[in-house]
Amino acid sequence: MKMAATNAIHMDLLTDLRYLDLVDQVSHSVTKVMGFDEDRIYWIGMSVREGVINAMLHGNQMDIGKRVVVRFEMAPSSLAVSIHDQGRGFDPACVPNPVAPENLLKPCGRGLFCIKSFMDDVSFNRQPDGMEIRLLKRLASE
Repeated sequence: MKMAATNAIHMDLLTDLRYLDLVDQVSHSVTKVMGFDEDRIYWIGMSVREGVINAMLHGNQMDIGKRVVVRFEMAPSSLAVSIHDQGRGFDPACVPNPVAPENLLKPCGRGLFCIKSFMDDVSFNRQPDGMEIRLLKRLASE
């Protein structure tokens, strides 16, 4: 499918992990419509899911009074996904390296590592009302 302009889908979610299936469905539909292959559809979906989980668990601390906003921006040659929580934010440089020997056996801490591995570009932006992570995946491999 050839896209003429940027289209966007905006999801404003309660901090509730039960919304993950909905996010998965939207991610799958968007990437399929855009023409990503099955492998990329899977890895993009996994990255978006992990980003939303992090926003709810770590950003919003599972506070049901806080929201997570997910925005899918579809351009002719790429997909950008922003995930915005209402938490205090964090310094990405301070996140422990999950492949360091002392962290290999820990049951968590690999989410950002996976996201960075599967997406073409990942950026973190502290906002006045929370933290935003922005994921970019190009249609064509470079």
